[in-house]
Amino acid sequence: MFKLISSLALALAAAFPAFAAQPVNINTADAPTLATALRGVGESKAEAIVAYREANGAFKSADDLVNVKGIGEKTVELNREFILVEGAPKPAAKDKAG
Repeated sequence: MFKLISSLALALAAAFPAFAAQPVNINTADAPTLATALRGVGESKAEAIVAYREANGAFKSADDLVNVKGIGEKTVELNREFILVEGAPKPAAKDKAG
């Protein structure tokens, strides 16, 4: 019985490979790339991310995605390890002289 269950588990694992996302730069990726790379983000949400970025400029952090309609904190947390924000504006350096 154990062998049968093990065999079924292996067969299912082969049939349904685990989600293997690659990091994606939310400041440069197009909608199809975002939809493929991010969990819980389909084509319409990906298009909303791109439209928001075009209207408001680069995202400064992954947390900025919650400003996009349809993207909530759960979606951000689910994808945090896959979200890159390269190309975001750098914060202004603080004046150390005074």
